[in-house]
Amino acid sequence: MTTSSSIAVSAIAPRKPFSQSALGTLLVLPALTAIALLYALPLARSLITAFRDSDGTWTSEHIARAFSLYGRDVLFSIGVVSASLTLIALVSIAIAGYLVLGTTPWAVRMLRWLYRWPLFIPFVVSGQLARSFLSTNGMMNGVLVESGLMAADSAQSFLDWRGLVLTFAWKQIPFVTLLLAGAMAAIDRSHIEAARNLGAGRLRCLFNILLPQAAPTLWVGLILSLVAMLSVLSVPLMLIAGNPTMMTSMMAHRITYYGDYGIANALGLFSYALTAMTAWVYLRLTLRREATA
Repeated sequence: MTTSSSIAVSAIAPRKPFSQSALGTLLVLPALTAIALLYALPLARSLITAFRDSDGTWTSEHIARAFSLYGRDVLFSIGVVSASLTLIALVSIAIAGYLVLGTTPWAVRMLRWLYRWPLFIPFVVSGQLARSFLSTNGMMNGVLVESGLMAADSAQSFLDWRGLVLTFAWKQIPFVTLLLAGAMAAIDRSHIEAARNLGAGRLRCLFNILLPQAAPTLWVGLILSLVAMLSVLSVPLMLIAGNPTMMTSMMAHRITYYGDYGIANALGLFSYALTAMTAWVYLRLTLRREATA
């Protein structure tokens, strides 16, 4: 009886992992299907279209024409994104550092309550707010003129690259700050207390203790912000009317008015390359950090 029971158990046991793996596959299948249909397939089609002519032959003409027609827009996009990321990093480090190291409770509570607001505002609303705030007769110039800090005839519009940088930074700073502040708060407080006991100030604790340990999280936030800024269409259309402008605007213009998906997808390749290069730098730094740890 015991022998027959053990044989039956041994016959049934190997089927258990198979059923569990099948169940796991069924659970992740909807997510994998959505990723394949909404991301992987459009990416593959855009890459193929960028290197194929209308008659189906492989060519690099789309890349050459895209750079010759919109080279200034590519460089403009790189400059705007670089300036925005620099501003995002500086302000996020400052806010996250004060949230962790601040000694004034009411200031920390107020800052924690205020800085998250733009996180819940869509990009299209951010563009409209920036348009009404940064224009020649907008709120910013109106406040400066009414307060006597600027003459009325000196008011100028910031609806150019400066407006893009400020809008992108204002929108993405809460996201990066939220990640960075969480990473800094997770660091062992004994490191900070030991440094403070040895006479280190808050700035030294921030840049020598907190920031080096939270740097990977900062890089992740900046890379995700880079992807968001390169994919936004509403903000450049609202703030900039002429050229040069962001690559997303030129891609939409090329498709809407010319139906030219080849050059539009070739412009998209520059966005892919910029994002991939940033991700590669992050991976290199992470691997080097792990190797030296």
